This record gives sequence, C-alpha cells and structure tokens, in this order.
Amino acid sequence: MTPDQLIEVIECFTTAEAELARAHLAAEGIEATVAADDVGGMYPGVSFGGIRLLVRRDDLDLAKQILEVE
Repeated sequence: MTPDQLIEVIECFTTAEAELARAHLAAEGIEATVAADDVGGMYPGVSFGGIRLLVRRDDLDLAKQILEVE
C-alpha cells in the first residue's frame, strides 16, 4: 500500500453529507474524494451501496481526528 493510495475515512448516507465532510477536511488542508454509485449521474444524491469519503493513507489519522471518527 502506497502513501498516495486512497482509503475510506467514512461512509455517508447522502451525497450532501459526504460533500459537507469533504469541505470540512478541505478547510483543514486535507484533500478528499467522494465516491458514490449514482448510476452515472442519473440519480444524483442517491447512492446504491453507500457513499464513501476517501483520503490519502497518510492523511487518514488526521482526517478521522477532524471528523471525530473512531
């Protein structure tokens, strides 16, 4: 596993929740990516299988601390 590999920090129920968490991390200088299966954009805001917020492996511990995830 490389330091740049993306790893899940949280799983969200809505895209809005994931985007809010992503913005919170961005404000703290951590880049994050929202990964969701929304059927190619046909159903924005709805995900089949959960919406994941991904960060670089090196940022995982700090991201968990910022988002208060155990």
